[in-house]
This record gives sequence, structure tokens and C-alpha cells, in this order.
Amino acid sequence: MLKLFDTHCHINDERFQSDRAEVIARMREAGIRRAVVVGDGARSPSDAFALARENDFLYAAAGVHPHDASLWTDAHPRLIREWMAMDKVVALGEIGLDYHYDLSPRSVQKEVFDRQLDLAYELDKPVILHIREAHGDTTDILLARARAGRMPRGVMHCYTGSWESAKTYLNLGLYISFSGALTFKNAPKLWEVAEKAPLDRLLIETDCPYMAPVPLRGQRNEPAYIAYVCRKLAELREIDEEAAAEATFENGLRVFGLNA
Repeated sequence: MLKLFDTHCHINDERFQSDRAEVIARMREAGIRRAVVVGDGARSPSDAFALARENDFLYAAAGVHPHDASLWTDAHPRLIREWMAMDKVVALGEIGLDYHYDLSPRSVQKEVFDRQLDLAYELDKPVILHIREAHGDTTDILLARARAGRMPRGVMHCYTGSWESAKTYLNLGLYISFSGALTFKNAPKLWEVAEKAPLDRLLIETDCPYMAPVPLRGQRNEPAYIAYVCRKLAELREIDEEAAAEATFENGLRVFGLNA
């Protein structure tokens, strides 16, 4: 059986309300040994924390998503410090910039993003980055932080950018994480990244309930389906699935600071 790490899932989502226990059972059956459940830091990430407490192989992350940047309050720096000090909370995220929907003003998104990057650096926690149609501003922000020596480690979650952008993120020390989008038939940019990036900097995820892989596209996604992403990565790298699973598992442990 493959040993898998789903580095980004939302099994705390209400779409799993009726069968969450069965979904978690299928995760174990599919060979998922570790998974990070991402909580909603703009409202309450307590559901993600509870799942991590109740399941030995689950961990949690929390942060204010760019969609919700307008909901940032003066209390959030204190709350984030408290969350990051909790047992089994392994990352600050997902955070970043999303210019596709622009649900918060871009100026606010950038300010909240930068403040959370500062907190992650201060607290020595990895960040999970959500970047959509905003690679220019993102690289400007991250390169400035790198020049100042205040760049946290982290993950480019659900990566859909180009190889040129990926090279910048890799040079900043970030990991590239592939979701079900890697299996889509119209994803040649992603295939190029998967083929060219160093294997020791790649991760896989489901981002469930979103981004179901082929042949399940359009259905509710769940962590057990991560095997399809692993299979596609192995195909593109021309390695066997066990090697792809082992590499991405070890990479996940490394970036989140976990033991085997």
C-alpha cells in the first residue's frame, strides 16, 4: 500500500457533515498516514483543531484567507499566536492573494498577507500560500521579505502557475503542492512544473471538497482520491507510484516539522 500525505484538505467542511467518520476511515484504508486539515481563521478554526486532536494522523493549520482579509481584526495577531502554540497546529494558512474573485480589496489582501507572513516568521511556522492570478504582487512581496531576511518557509498550495513562477518560488525555499488539477487534460503548464521541479520540493494534496481529480472531476473530492494525483505525478516524472508517494510523504514531514 502507498504511504501518502494529503498536505491540504478541508474535511471540516459542511459537505462532509453527514459522512465525516466514513471519509476518515477511507483515508486510512487508502494509505494516508498524515493529513493537514485547514481551518477558517477569519471565523473559527476550532473544527480543524478538534479533528487533529481526535485523530492521531491528522494535523491542523489556520489563517485568514485572502477572500476574508476584510474580516481581519486587531485581535487576530493574538489569536494566531495562540493557535500556532497549540499542539498539532503545524502551519499558518491558508493565506495569500486572490485576484480572481477579489472578495476583499487588493490593498487589504496585501496588508493582511504581509502581517501574517510576519507572524509566521516570528513564530517559526511554515505558511500555506493561496495565490490566484496574483503572482506578480506575490513575488514582489516575497522577494522583498527575502532581501530583508524575513521570509518564512512554506508551501505553494494547489499550484496552478507557470514554470517561470515556480522557479522563483523554489528559489525562495518554498515547496510546490499539486492538487487534482495536475490530472486535468488542459494542464500542460502544471505538467512542465511537475517534470522540471526537484522531486524533494514537491507535495501532493486534495484541497477537498474541491478539485476532484480525473476521473472523478465534478464530484465532491475527498482525501482518499489523492492516489490519482500521486499516480499522475509518477507518470510525469517517469518513476513508480511508490517512489512518488515516498518522496512527497518525506517532503511533507520536512516542511511541517513532523516525525515519521
